[in-house]
Amino acid sequence: MGNMTAPTPSRPSSAAVPGGDASRRSDKRVLLAAPRGYCAGVDRAVIAVEKALEQYGAPVYVRHEIVHNKYVVQTLERKGAIFVEQTEEVPPGNIVMFSAHGVAPVVHEEAKQGRLATIDATCPLVTKVHKEAVRYANDDFDILLIGHEGHEEVIGTSGEAPEHIQLVDGPKDVEKVEVRDPSKVVWLSQTTLSVDETMETVDALKTKFPGLVSPPSDDICYATQNRQLAVKQMGAQADLVIVVGSRNSSNSKRLVEVALQAGASASYLVDFASEIEEAWLDGVSTVGVTSGASVPEVLVDEVLEWLAQRGYEDVETVKAAEESITFSLPKELRRDLRAEAAEL
Repeated sequence: MGNMTAPTPSRPSSAAVPGGDASRRSDKRVLLAAPRGYCAGVDRAVIAVEKALEQYGAPVYVRHEIVHNKYVVQTLERKGAIFVEQTEEVPPGNIVMFSAHGVAPVVHEEAKQGRLATIDATCPLVTKVHKEAVRYANDDFDILLIGHEGHEEVIGTSGEAPEHIQLVDGPKDVEKVEVRDPSKVVWLSQTTLSVDETMETVDALKTKFPGLVSPPSDDICYATQNRQLAVKQMGAQADLVIVVGSRNSSNSKRLVEVALQAGASASYLVDFASEIEEAWLDGVSTVGVTSGASVPEVLVDEVLEWLAQRGYEDVETVKAAEESITFSLPKELRRDLRAEAAEL
């Protein structure tokens, strides 16, 4: 984990609790989802910013938020990172890092034209989707990209082959999709979507285009799927599910939706424990807690402490999967980028 992740305090835990209303207990308890929080791609990106600041000194510019989490961004800003929306905001001769969500090829060209040294912190699982888009475009396929309009990851993937890619923002968009050759159509997806909603969209697309090709492997990342699976397991048992995450985090917002679909009476997204409203606890005996893939554990600890102060001290872990995946840091961190930037 990055330097911002506080050690997790010891908590009572148990195996996954059986589902169903019969398992509900009258006393106050917390069901804590596992896995939750940082995924390998986020951990890599956050550490990359910290390492760049250590090696090269401030400032290090980052194009867009390195990950979609308010606390992470604010913490890195205090260490000397400067977040910008556009590449041209970075003064020539400086270092710019690309976020975990990935960027289109045109952004790499902008950095080159702006005489900037670059560090690419794109999540390797997003890079995989980019490569798939390029390969299918080279084979002259129409590519149907399932994702949310305006999301940075969608913008980056679409930029790999803009003439071949059209966005499908959920099942409601399927009706308007048109392709050149129904026998040469493939679907790809944003990595942070709801698994169930994505497959609903895929099924609708297959009904319209029976020859639709699927990517070699599922585009939705392992961490997104695992976090949703844990929420499904605990959602049916929880009166309330609190998801720690920022409002511009796609995977965090999906966890709220999954909790409600799984049977939770209510679910809310909060950046910090201070945003929780006392009224949410009225009549609640079981609270589920989880966090999005860009959330450091210290924020979850604060929520658990807030709940413990209100009598929710019994914490049980609902474990859906083991995670052991790690990614190596961007190769650019092995070079003297300050010297390279000065020569550009």
